[in-house]
Amino acid sequence: MAKFELKLPKMGESVAEATITAWLKEVGDSIELDEAVLEIATDKVDSEVPSEVDGVLVEKRFNVDDVVQVGQVIAVIETDSEDGGSVAETAHAETENQAAAVEQVEQTVTVAKETVATVSSSAGRFYSPLVKNIAKQEGITQEELDAISGSGKDGRVTKNDILNYIENRGAAKKVETPVETPKPVGKAEPQQKTAPKPIVASGGDEIIELTRMGKLIAHHMVESTQTSAHVQSFIEADVTKIWNWRKKVKDGFMKREGENLTFTPIFMEAIAKALRDFPMMNISLQGDTIIKKKNINLGMAAALPDGNLIVPVIKNADQLNLVGMTKQVNDLANRARLNQLKPDDIQGGTYTVTNVGTFGSIMGTPIINQPQVGILALGAIRKVPAVIETSEGDFIGIRYKMFLSHSYDHRVVNGALGGQFVKAVKDYLEAWDSQREI
Repeated sequence: MAKFELKLPKMGESVAEATITAWLKEVGDSIELDEAVLEIATDKVDSEVPSEVDGVLVEKRFNVDDVVQVGQVIAVIETDSEDGGSVAETAHAETENQAAAVEQVEQTVTVAKETVATVSSSAGRFYSPLVKNIAKQEGITQEELDAISGSGKDGRVTKNDILNYIENRGAAKKVETPVETPKPVGKAEPQQKTAPKPIVASGGDEIIELTRMGKLIAHHMVESTQTSAHVQSFIEADVTKIWNWRKKVKDGFMKREGENLTFTPIFMEAIAKALRDFPMMNISLQGDTIIKKKNINLGMAAALPDGNLIVPVIKNADQLNLVGMTKQVNDLANRARLNQLKPDDIQGGTYTVTNVGTFGSIMGTPIINQPQVGILALGAIRKVPAVIETSEGDFIGIRYKMFLSHSYDHRVVNGALGGQFVKAVKDYLEAWDSQREI
């Protein structure tokens, strides 16, 4: 019998650790290849870790709520393989890794003792090993690190953020008195451990604790409103041509492609074209620097069964035809509902779209997904009376219309650009070819 070590797999460039939320298998249970062994949660997405072999679970190295680093062994599975050599090699390698880890820890402790305070990822914020290492070397306290405004994805502190802080901090020290530096060390702990405010509720009220994802969403939403100067532009689009065209082709499309042709991929195609026309909407702002994105990666906000929200990303959306866009939209939406998205599926977005019309809303004022600078809300399609202009005069007719609600960051996007972009989306929708073949 051989033993296989199940390790926490890599889950994206910016994901270094995960929290175990549930064990799906217990010690002694049989496991098949690709069968889920446990559930994990990162600050990006919830996921399952499948087994890479057939066998029996003989050891669990971590408990629920433990934080595990990428590459760490989380479980041991006994297999029917007789490859004893590999077991010995694994044990030997583990011994060497443990020795190396001990040495590394000792070096880390030595460095930490030379600094003012040890820094770590705190509630709601993740710091990369590089950022933490720079903080240790420069003697930055936990309180100082938590106060740095991050320009990375989801407000994370990047290398440039901490280096800029160090540079400005050095200039500020010339004005500050020498005793100011050690003071935060003694005060940091009491500030972090302040007693929570008591919850006030009546006798018949139900108290519901926010989920882990709910807390992250709440934090990101508040952070976005505090970061970006939100401005909205609204425009109404006549989508009668699209409505009639889809009604005509959707059944044939389903038979041929096996996919349901919804309005979402049609709208996504128009938005991708508009972003190509107005590339300064496809940017991010990091500090005082604008990053103009090469790829157009559309985030698609999707509601989860538990009421939370997640934003899977359609990569290189401007390069997809309508068939490819439809398959991408349906695949991401289905896997989001089944909680099967991978961390890479929700990374790299450059602009976000949310369909508030799904729930009957005709317009909305969506909050920007940082560090992007714009988000478009698609309102419900309504059958309304409208004035139709013709060469023979105006008349009243029944049309299918919808509102497009565009929120954008007024720090870098002025009203002209924000308005021109959403009008371009409207123009693409209204100019739809009723004879288009797919």
